[in-house]
Amino acid sequence: MYDVKGNLKQVLANLPQGVRLVAISKYHPNEYIEAAYAEGQRLFGESHEQELRQKHTTLPQDIQWHFIGHLQTNKVKYIAPYVTMIEAVDSLKLLREIEKQAAKCDRVIDVLLELHIAEEATKYGLTPDDLRQLLADGEWREMQHIRICGLMMMASNVDDEQQIRGEFQQAKQLFDEVKQQYFADCDHFCERSWGMSDDYKIAVTEGSTMVRIGTTIFGPRIY
Repeated sequence: MYDVKGNLKQVLANLPQGVRLVAISKYHPNEYIEAAYAEGQRLFGESHEQELRQKHTTLPQDIQWHFIGHLQTNKVKYIAPYVTMIEAVDSLKLLREIEKQAAKCDRVIDVLLELHIAEEATKYGLTPDDLRQLLADGEWREMQHIRICGLMMMASNVDDEQQIRGEFQQAKQLFDEVKQQYFADCDHFCERSWGMSDDYKIAVTEGSTMVRIGTTIFGPRIY
């Protein structure tokens, strides 16, 4: 088996105090997750509803599952009963559906709003102006079953460290702007989820509070 425990320890040793690790376990078998769990890791990220459902039912119930991928509205109902956080909310439509399904489960679901700053067209997310518009419109204020806890983003998949750093800085500036304008009195609006296997060391120097790391811990995808 891939040295999950050793890799996990190495990643955690690189994280400053106050930065949490979401271990991205998608496409990896239960025994890999169990190895990380045995080391004390409780926060795992998945991006496919069916795979997440299977893992949720077969793995320890105190695991905190983050949904990290692009989430279709018709899939929300399947994860709403148990998901801890939905990290990639990229539209008001999706926010409404999470509110609706969370209400049916009598839960409050934590969410992050996904920014699209990277230059690749394949990335999902709200542009900075979309984010400002969504918050200014204010419909989210009426939602009793969601809790907006911060922002998430993915940097461009490039070798240019300055470009990556600049994108993280832009995300941090946007976080500070909307925190001051809309969430100044909300202690829970505190998460800045950026940084993955290739760029998390840069991310933690640019304000990240939560890094999403898979390959560095679990190796290449298994299936």
